[in-house]
Amino acid sequence: MESILWVLYILIAMAALKIILISVFFYGDIRAAQKRDPAAKGFFEVLFLYQGLHALVSHRIAHFFYQLHLFFLARLVSQVTRFTTGIEIHPGAIIGRRFFIDHGMGLVIGETAVIGDDVLLYQGVTLGGTGLTRGKRHPTIGNSVVIGTGAKVLGNITVGDNSYIGANAVVINDVPPNSTVVGVPGRITRQDGRKIDSALEHSHILDPIMQIIDEIEKRIDRLEKFNDK
Repeated sequence: MESILWVLYILIAMAALKIILISVFFYGDIRAAQKRDPAAKGFFEVLFLYQGLHALVSHRIAHFFYQLHLFFLARLVSQVTRFTTGIEIHPGAIIGRRFFIDHGMGLVIGETAVIGDDVLLYQGVTLGGTGLTRGKRHPTIGNSVVIGTGAKVLGNITVGDNSYIGANAVVINDVPPNSTVVGVPGRITRQDGRKIDSALEHSHILDPIMQIIDEIEKRIDRLEKFNDK
């Protein structure tokens, strides 16, 4: 009986140590989740219950094994995390600081993807590759980028800093900094060279096709008024 109690004490101590380490080393990521998710009620809720944070913690471990060329062990950690969180991050992916995955179910990040600081991804996002060539074949995502629900960013392309990828967009070409991309295939709408917000406001994203249609309607209206004179 005494030996069982000692085992329980050790397990509790290990769990407490794990919580402390995550709280310290992932403090910025936890605060980023609190800042960007209005549903987050507190620090400990994010720490214990947010699958995006759990996936990130596991990825840091898997990436460490990957760098040591322990590829099987790295993929094992990755696949267990995929099963428990619904988020698949290849151990080879490089992820910056204050990274936040909102919900995250069905999210996939490929092996050679590179993600900067302060990036926000929603559920169903894919940072995928194209073709069967080896080497760099996944996207590079800049700092302070937001990628909306279901968006697909494919191939060895770069998404510039402070850019926004709208929900369900398919991006296959480079995106300049401070841009918004919508549609299939993705079409770029500039945001006057400035960052418009720290969160993705889907209702405020400009659609370049609708802008063109609106301009055409205005020109037709001006021509009709001119002909009436």
